[in-house]
Amino acid sequence: MSTPLGEKPQTILVTGGSGFIGSALVRLLLGSTPHRVINVDKLTYSGSPLNLPGAEKNANYVFEHADICDEKRMREIVAEHKPTVIMHLAAESHVDRSISGPGAFIETNIKGTYSLLEAARGYWNELSASSKESFRFLHVSTDEVYGTLGETGEFRETTPYAPNSPYSASKAGSDHLVRAWHHTFGLPILMTNCSNNYGPHQFPEKLIPVVIMKAFRREPIPVYGQGINVRDWLFVDDHARALIQVVEKGRLGETYNVGCRNERKNIEVVRSICSTLDEISSQSGGASASEGFRHDSLITFVTDRPGHDLRYAIDPTKIENEIGWKPQKTFEEGLKETVKWYLDNTAWAEAIVKEAAGKK
Repeated sequence: MSTPLGEKPQTILVTGGSGFIGSALVRLLLGSTPHRVINVDKLTYSGSPLNLPGAEKNANYVFEHADICDEKRMREIVAEHKPTVIMHLAAESHVDRSISGPGAFIETNIKGTYSLLEAARGYWNELSASSKESFRFLHVSTDEVYGTLGETGEFRETTPYAPNSPYSASKAGSDHLVRAWHHTFGLPILMTNCSNNYGPHQFPEKLIPVVIMKAFRREPIPVYGQGINVRDWLFVDDHARALIQVVEKGRLGETYNVGCRNERKNIEVVRSICSTLDEISSQSGGASASEGFRHDSLITFVTDRPGHDLRYAIDPTKIENEIGWKPQKTFEEGLKETVKWYLDNTAWAEAIVKEAAGKK
């Protein structure tokens, strides 16, 4: 059976390649493979060229400024670049934003996925038999489609869908479309559902970068409710490696849950960040250490988010056994690296927030 990737250079089309997870994937592909990367991104508030420094100078990189909802443009881009693999990461992804403005999530996550599927199907139907066999369409989704867990249990690939937010409902809808295009039309798809990502280049609205930047500035650190909600954390570079391995080794039509068994209560994550900052300040002889200042004194509990899922946890047995993927970083290693990256890149954080504000 033909395989889509390997040592021979291929063309990989990545949607949302200027976002957080997408840019990690693009950086990995450009830095450690011979493949040509076509980055299709609308550059909404969280997608930025700032996430891909130097990429435009790489001969294997092409940027297409386009909206995945524009089916005509998607057909044109796919026909022009002739990808071996489409890796679909473009999505609206922040739960709070989906509560205040759900329309954009329905448009991008459902209509956009439909447009891309149709562009891919039209292209795939015209390929030769051998090229058809090696083509792959990878759809990247979230564990939030499964709803919420109690104090025990884990999400598996067979867990029934029960989304509780406009964001997770829109991603569930896109998952169902992808599965239907495989079973109805034969499109060779793969799907992944990942746990909460963290790491460098995450837009400063998510929990970990919010806490880092607030603590760094000595501003109140907002924590929803009592911080008892549990998330399963996945370092973004480990996720990018998983996506490439699923394309290379995954069984067609299958879903693979990507997680690291890194369950933490939100308040535990916040306190870990604060203690890491205390440690860094102490080692550097900073003012915080000399003042006896503790960053966890900034923690402020705020009104909980509507419909806030209590707990997510992924069972990654399938991807471990079938694909051979395992994370390379522990949560403690990844968190320390992330904190240091944000401290070293405060100019990036300020620039990307300012850039996003200009897009409104």
